[in-house]
Amino acid sequence: MSPFKTALINRAIQQESDKYPVTLQRVPKETWPINRPRGLKEVWRSRNFLVLVYDANAGIERLSVQLTQLIHDDRWQDGITWDELQQLKHECGRGDKFAVEIYPADSDLVNVANMRHLWILPEPPEYAWRSV
Repeated sequence: MSPFKTALINRAIQQESDKYPVTLQRVPKETWPINRPRGLKEVWRSRNFLVLVYDANAGIERLSVQLTQLIHDDRWQDGITWDELQQLKHECGRGDKFAVEIYPADSDLVNVANMRHLWILPEPPEYAWRSV
């Protein structure tokens, strides 16, 4: 995609983003596209982030997090910090849960978008540390 076209798309995305607050708000299900990914159960949006919540399995949920800005090569902007992920987890109602981020084996690597995934666990893992 040309830089000009990316700039036009970013302008449209920014206009849509400006309708949202700085913190996440839940997007009503009736406004989601008809053809949505299987397992999608919640959508959260803020001015800068999109968070999709999926049912994984065994009580585990997956939060897919992305910034709402494209960069020159048609990929979502990168650079989501640990602090931002922790805050987004809190804002979409999972602040009381432990989450993990998985780094797969090279043979299972899928890297098609600048997107982060948090796996929300139903119980704290045995290896978790506590603040006390």
